[in-house]
Amino acid sequence: MTGGSLGIRSASYGSLDKALQQQLQQQNGGGVLLPIQTTRTKPAKMFKEKERVFHWICKFAGRKKVGMLFLCVASAFVFAWVLYVGKGEDTSDAGSVPNIRLNRTMAFNMVDNKTSTFWGSTGGLTSHPPPSYFMGYTLPPQHPCNSFTLPPPPADKKRTGPRPCPVCYLPVEEAISLMPKAPSFSPVVKSLTYIHEDPIKRGGEFGGSEFGGYPTLKQRYDSYDIIEMMSVHCGFVRGEKPGRNTGFDMEESDLAAMEECHGVVVVSAIFGAFDDIQQPSNISEYSRKTVCFFMFVDERTEEYLKNNSGLDERRKIGIWRVVVVHNLPYTDGRRNGKVPKLLTHRLFPHARFSLWIDGKLELVVDPHQILERHLWRKNATFAISRHYRRFDVFVEAEANKAAGKYDNSSIDFQIEFYKGEGLTPFSSSKFPITSDVPEGCVIIREHVPISNLFTCLWFNEVDRFTSRDQISFSTVRDKIQAKTNWTLNMFLDCERRNFVVQKYHRDVLEHKAQPPPVYPPPPPILVNESADKMALDFPTERLTGIPVRSGSTRRMRRSYRRHRKVVASGTDVDSS
Repeated sequence: MTGGSLGIRSASYGSLDKALQQQLQQQNGGGVLLPIQTTRTKPAKMFKEKERVFHWICKFAGRKKVGMLFLCVASAFVFAWVLYVGKGEDTSDAGSVPNIRLNRTMAFNMVDNKTSTFWGSTGGLTSHPPPSYFMGYTLPPQHPCNSFTLPPPPADKKRTGPRPCPVCYLPVEEAISLMPKAPSFSPVVKSLTYIHEDPIKRGGEFGGSEFGGYPTLKQRYDSYDIIEMMSVHCGFVRGEKPGRNTGFDMEESDLAAMEECHGVVVVSAIFGAFDDIQQPSNISEYSRKTVCFFMFVDERTEEYLKNNSGLDERRKIGIWRVVVVHNLPYTDGRRNGKVPKLLTHRLFPHARFSLWIDGKLELVVDPHQILERHLWRKNATFAISRHYRRFDVFVEAEANKAAGKYDNSSIDFQIEFYKGEGLTPFSSSKFPITSDVPEGCVIIREHVPISNLFTCLWFNEVDRFTSRDQISFSTVRDKIQAKTNWTLNMFLDCERRNFVVQKYHRDVLEHKAQPPPVYPPPPPILVNESADKMALDFPTERLTGIPVRSGSTRRMRRSYRRHRKVVASGTDVDSS
């Protein structure tokens, strides 16, 4: 074995003795030195130290092992250098994340989840930019909202019903600055389309309507098989565009205005002239300019508004734009109200966030503050308050029957159908879910595929069964959560009452406004002269400090009449 075969580099082994060099020279043909051989007459002190270290290493390991050792050391050095460079790049990227100040003293970071690669339909990598999603944020530890706790309810025994409670909102400007730039992540469902069918074929099964498309039970079961790309029934089945020859039809100018709403929309509805329009208060100037406020009414309500609220050609009453709906799909006004309530994403295809409030409610907090408190801060795409008293579907069904909210047999049929699918009474086994019954007069949501799917399937249950959406809410929620990790935010009902104020229905207000009936005065009471004389002879100083009781005069008169009758019969009461 030659020195060249061992990979010996020049000046690395300068301490080889001359005998070894002569031997190597003879083996290579005599007189020709190997090119790797060099001689140093006076090696430097540094090289001598290196030779000592090398000899010490070679004393315990062979030359091959020494080479592997040097290779490992070089690899470790390269690996450490790569880590150092990568850390510097991460630090520079983190510096570009926007810092948002709270009250000019508190900062926190918004985090976006970015996917580095993305597979196209052909199975290969595409050059499209990676999608980013809003992943929520956390307030700084010293922020007052982190230490905020609900105070105990006031000790007012006379008022036992529900009441509002304080809520920690961010200032309007800060809430506006926290509006996510990217949509939230939608688990499993990435694309959602809606079934269009004209003419509609009815499968002969129970429930449903032409507006909903009469989905069969098989189609209903398939709609709960959550996959990445889905097509489901979601109202407006007959027409190519919601609001145009589909039922629940609107004018072209209104449809164009609804398509221009790209940010936040506040939606409400009044059918049958059942309520008065409530004007929102405490709305910032920015929200007045950027947030869409739409009120859906029927023709009967339109006529009432023209005569009493000054509705003109501009279709504006205060901050609300009034949209008149024609060709209503249902005869029940409550069921018609479920269309804008649950299918908001179909009426406003470009809106990112929506806030639904019932027509009897007055909004008293800016929409951006509500969205920040119940969606963005919670990293949720759907928020609804739970019922203030009932949290079990079976109890809710009995309460609806007792109040005459719907036909009792229809409610019983719906409950029995859900029991056959596994519906059970609410118990602690469902934690962290805190309630199965929502207070559905307010819905806060982001229009992403998973939340759109939830409201579509919820509407289909309302279309097939009863219009009492509290009964079907938990069934749809639990079926979706069983296939995905999607969760929704069910907050306290007292927090809902903090940002909306409930008003009376119009018929109740009209009844209160009527003057009380005027009755004729009662006839005068004739008092016997002797009774008057007894009252006059009674010493007035004895009346001082004696409390007057209600009805004492009447009892005295009865006693006097009984005494007078006995005396008139000729009987001496004292002697007897």
